[in-house]
Amino acid sequence: MSSSRYPLRQSGISRNLPFFDPSLRDLKALVIGATGISGFRTIRALLDSPERWSKVYAASRSPLSKKLLSLLPEEQRSCIQHVFVDMTSSAEDIAQALRKADVAADYVFYYAYLSPKSGSAMDPNTTEEFVKVNPRRILLQTGGKNCWNNGVHIGRVRTSIVESDPQPRHLSLTFYYPQEDALRAFCDEHPKTKWNIIYPFAILGATEHASMNTFFSFGIYTAIQANKGEPLKFGADFTSWQFEAAHSTARLTGYLSEWAVLGEKCANQSFNAQDGGLLSWDRFFHELAQWYGVFEVQGPELDESKLQTTIFTGGKEAPLGYRPPTKLRNSFTLAQWASDSSSKEVWEEIMAKSDGNVTENPWAGDLKDFFMGDFAYLPIGTPSMNKARSYGFCGFVDTLESIFEMFQEMEKLGTLPPMKVDAAQPQV
Repeated sequence: MSSSRYPLRQSGISRNLPFFDPSLRDLKALVIGATGISGFRTIRALLDSPERWSKVYAASRSPLSKKLLSLLPEEQRSCIQHVFVDMTSSAEDIAQALRKADVAADYVFYYAYLSPKSGSAMDPNTTEEFVKVNPRRILLQTGGKNCWNNGVHIGRVRTSIVESDPQPRHLSLTFYYPQEDALRAFCDEHPKTKWNIIYPFAILGATEHASMNTFFSFGIYTAIQANKGEPLKFGADFTSWQFEAAHSTARLTGYLSEWAVLGEKCANQSFNAQDGGLLSWDRFFHELAQWYGVFEVQGPELDESKLQTTIFTGGKEAPLGYRPPTKLRNSFTLAQWASDSSSKEVWEEIMAKSDGNVTENPWAGDLKDFFMGDFAYLPIGTPSMNKARSYGFCGFVDTLESIFEMFQEMEKLGTLPPMKVDAAQPQV
C-alpha cells in the first residue's frame, strides 16, 4: 500500500499530497466525532478520493447539517452515512448504535473531544466495541492540543517538539494519556488491529459553533474593528509579535491521517501534524487587516508597565526540568475587548445588515470560551515534522491561505461576514 512509488498531487491549496495504489478501492471508514472541525475535515480529505473510500460512517450525536454538507459535492455526500452515537453513553449503547447502523469499517478515526467527566469514551469496553467492526487500523487524534501531550500548558518544554519526547505525566495528567494507553493496550491484545496517534497543534478549520476555535475570534475582532473604523491592535509583547508559530490545518491533518492508516510501515506509530511552514503574528495581523479593510495595524505595546504578565512553571516543575519559566505578557485580551458593550452592539449591527446571512452571535455564550484565541500568543516551541517526512509524508499548506479559506467557508456557514478581498497573499 506504500504511496512512495507514486507521484505527489495537489488538491486546492493542499500541496505535495500522497497518491496511492489505484487498486485500493471501496474502503470503508468510521469517523467518530464527525461534526467537529477535525472529524469533518478528515471526511473531506477521505472523500477527495471517493473511488477509494466508498463509504464513510459519520458517527456523532447529531447529523452533519445542511450547511456543512453544502461544502461537499453531491458525489461525496452520497458516500456518507450518519450513525447516531453518544460517546458519553455505555459501551453497550455504543455497540448497539453501531450494530443498528450495520457498521463494517476497515478503518476507525477517533476525534471525539471528551473530558474525563464525559464518561466511557475510549475505556476498554468501548474500544472492544470498535474492534467488532473489524478495523485494520484505529487512529486517535489527541484533540487540538498536542500542547497537552508535551506539557506547554504547564511551562517550558524542549524544542523542537518531537513525538518521542517523554510525556510529563508526573506533572499533570490529561484525559489524552489514558486514551492513548487504552488504545495501545487494546491493539497489543488484538494484533490484527494496528494503531496510529496524531498530535496536531492549533487546529484550523471552519465550524458552525463558536467555541474553542483559535482563529475564529480574530475574524470577529477584525470585522468589528473595520466597522468601527478603528485600528487592529495586537494584545501581547514584541516577543510574541515576532514568534513564528506552527499551526495545523484540519484538512491537511486529514490527508496525513489517511496516509498513516494506509501505510504498512506507519502501523503502531504516532505523528506530529502541522502545516509545514510557520506564521508570525506580525505577518498575520497585517494580512488580516487587508482582508477586512482595516486601515491601520498597531503592533505590540512597548511600554512594559502596561503589560500584564502570566507566568508558567519553570525549573523542575516544568516539562523541560530546568531554566526560567515561560511568560505570556498581554496589554489586553480578546475577552476583555469583547466585554466592551460597543463590540457587541457593532456585531449585532453586522448581523442585522447581513439579510440573515450572519447568524452566529458569540455574545450569546461564554465570552472566555469563545474569545480564547490569544492563548496562541504564547511562544510554545515548534513541532518537528521530521518523523512524518522520514516516513514519506510531504503534504504542505500555506497557513495564511488556510486561514483565508477557513474564513471564506465560515461566511458560507453564517458565522463571519464577507471579506473585502478575493484571496490571501501567499508567503512566497
